Amino acid sequence: MRNNTLDEVLQTYGVENWGAGYFEVNRKGHLAVRPAEGDPRAVDVKELIDDLIEQRKLQLPILLRFPQILTNQLKKLHRAFAEATREFNYTGGHYPVFPMKVNPRREVIEEFLREGSKYNFGVECGSKAELYAALSLDQTSASLLICNGFKDETFINLALMGTQVGKRVIIVVEKLNELKMIVRRAQETNVKPMVGLRAKLYSKGSGKWASSGGESAKFGLTPSEMLECIRLLRENDMIDSLKLLHFHIGSQITDIKRVKNAMKEAARVYSKIRQMHIDVEFLDIGGGMGVDYDGSKTTFESSVNYTAEEFANDVVYTIKSVCEDENVPEPNLVTESGRVMSAYHAVFVTSIRDEIETFADDQPEVAVSDDDPQVIFELKELYDYINSKNYREYYHDALDHKDELHTQFNLGLISLEDRAKGEVLFWEVCSRASKFAQGAKVQEEEFDDLKKILASKYLCNFSVFRSAPDHWAIDQLFPIMPIHRLNEQPTDYATFVDITCDSDGHIDKFVDLKDVKEVLELHPFTGEPYYIAIFLVGAYQEVMGSYHNLFGQPNEAHIVIDTEGRYHIKKTVQGHRVGDMISFARYDRQQVFESFQRMTRERVANGQMSQERADELVKQYESDINRYTYLE
Repeated sequence: MRNNTLDEVLQTYGVENWGAGYFEVNRKGHLAVRPAEGDPRAVDVKELIDDLIEQRKLQLPILLRFPQILTNQLKKLHRAFAEATREFNYTGGHYPVFPMKVNPRREVIEEFLREGSKYNFGVECGSKAELYAALSLDQTSASLLICNGFKDETFINLALMGTQVGKRVIIVVEKLNELKMIVRRAQETNVKPMVGLRAKLYSKGSGKWASSGGESAKFGLTPSEMLECIRLLRENDMIDSLKLLHFHIGSQITDIKRVKNAMKEAARVYSKIRQMHIDVEFLDIGGGMGVDYDGSKTTFESSVNYTAEEFANDVVYTIKSVCEDENVPEPNLVTESGRVMSAYHAVFVTSIRDEIETFADDQPEVAVSDDDPQVIFELKELYDYINSKNYREYYHDALDHKDELHTQFNLGLISLEDRAKGEVLFWEVCSRASKFAQGAKVQEEEFDDLKKILASKYLCNFSVFRSAPDHWAIDQLFPIMPIHRLNEQPTDYATFVDITCDSDGHIDKFVDLKDVKEVLELHPFTGEPYYIAIFLVGAYQEVMGSYHNLFGQPNEAHIVIDTEGRYHIKKTVQGHRVGDMISFARYDRQQVFESFQRMTRERVANGQMSQERADELVKQYESDINRYTYLE
């Protein structure tokens, strides 16, 4: 049986709300990861991290990758559409594809294709580089390779090469000029392509990316442009190449009503094209299936108000209803739900290295003497006599005294020592007032703000810009919690700062079932190793991460669980070293080494350094090029 503390901790961090059955806390108070919902097997993440550090000599931060979660999410998606198809007697098939833009790592895509070989699973690419990589991947003969994005002639040539080597490549037309290039190159190479049209729907998604749909969307063809494409294909005797209609109303769609509206409109467009005696086989509904990052199951931008099963049911039922109404065949459905398939499988683990000292933390008790200014005496009285009945009044008095303290300092009436003493007393009064406010029945907004101000700032060994860039760029919420000490009650409130030289390098928004927390409950940092995990970072974060301050990709470990429940470190990948990142910034390794060596020779020649010391510096400089870019 679980103890009360463990239950309270689970509620504090909301694991059971956002974890989707993959994450839990075990009896040791450690984070555990399961390969599938309801699976009795689990990895103790604290023990795993200790193993990676002690036995594999990996240093934090470390990205943990669980490929079994990838395949389970794929199975979950397939099962949802298969059950919906059976329930509504839908005659079309389901052809899921993974969008490479979500996570282009070879290990991720190959894992999907291995498991997805049973389900006609393919890939989607939106650039020449993605397509070039996709052409090398092993796919089943029935699966699709969808080509989205703006295209030039090289892109189209690569797509036609894919057709020639036996892949089912569908080139989706984003604008009319692309179709003209496709027609010309098809005639010149005598290769018959499969073509799709991307429709610009009136319907929009919801959440952060709602603007990527609708009439002002970046991508897609208007009805008149689609008709012109059809005319052009007929004119060139290529109308039988038109095999797919595509649309996309945005990523992370939070509200299922928006999905149903879009399906109705898209199914009508598909039906009208079919009624023009054009054998379109596929309706590509794009991505957009969201992830419940905060576990609230609402239309909040970091959540969704539906399950995979409800999504599939509404898609299948709506499209079938329209097709029956229009008396046209039901299309094969193509889904590009990359976020929900990949987000859960990656967990980023870092450590707290220190506390950023603020507001005179850990200062000795202030002693007030007869020589101190009156404002110091008054602050000391507030500190001595504040209680649960007067804390509001005394807090407001302290604010006035703080203003007076700074005014007197700016006028030269008190010393720097006096100002320091007064500030210590002020923050001590604030700290006591905050504790009394937390115990009050009615929570007041000014004390919520004070709690955030007084919260500890923990220095974590990572870069927000590299490993959780969406938190910085678009205020994306990610679940964050310690991976151990979870059988202890967290008593501190904290925010995180990273090790970059940027004031934006911080995390001060955290998931909560009813709100967005501005501080996170943590255990007091004692200087002992304290590990923090950021969850659901498997979608977009790796590929969108920047190299701010030349912090590189972290170390990485791929973990699988065998049938006996034992974990195996299938693979480790060394993170970027100093040399990798200076090469990224277009420095020549040999040139920088020779330049540093020349500087030491000049110091030796001028008698400012011994040859022995110069040799030591050169050797150290040469060695440090292989150091991890993060704190060691």
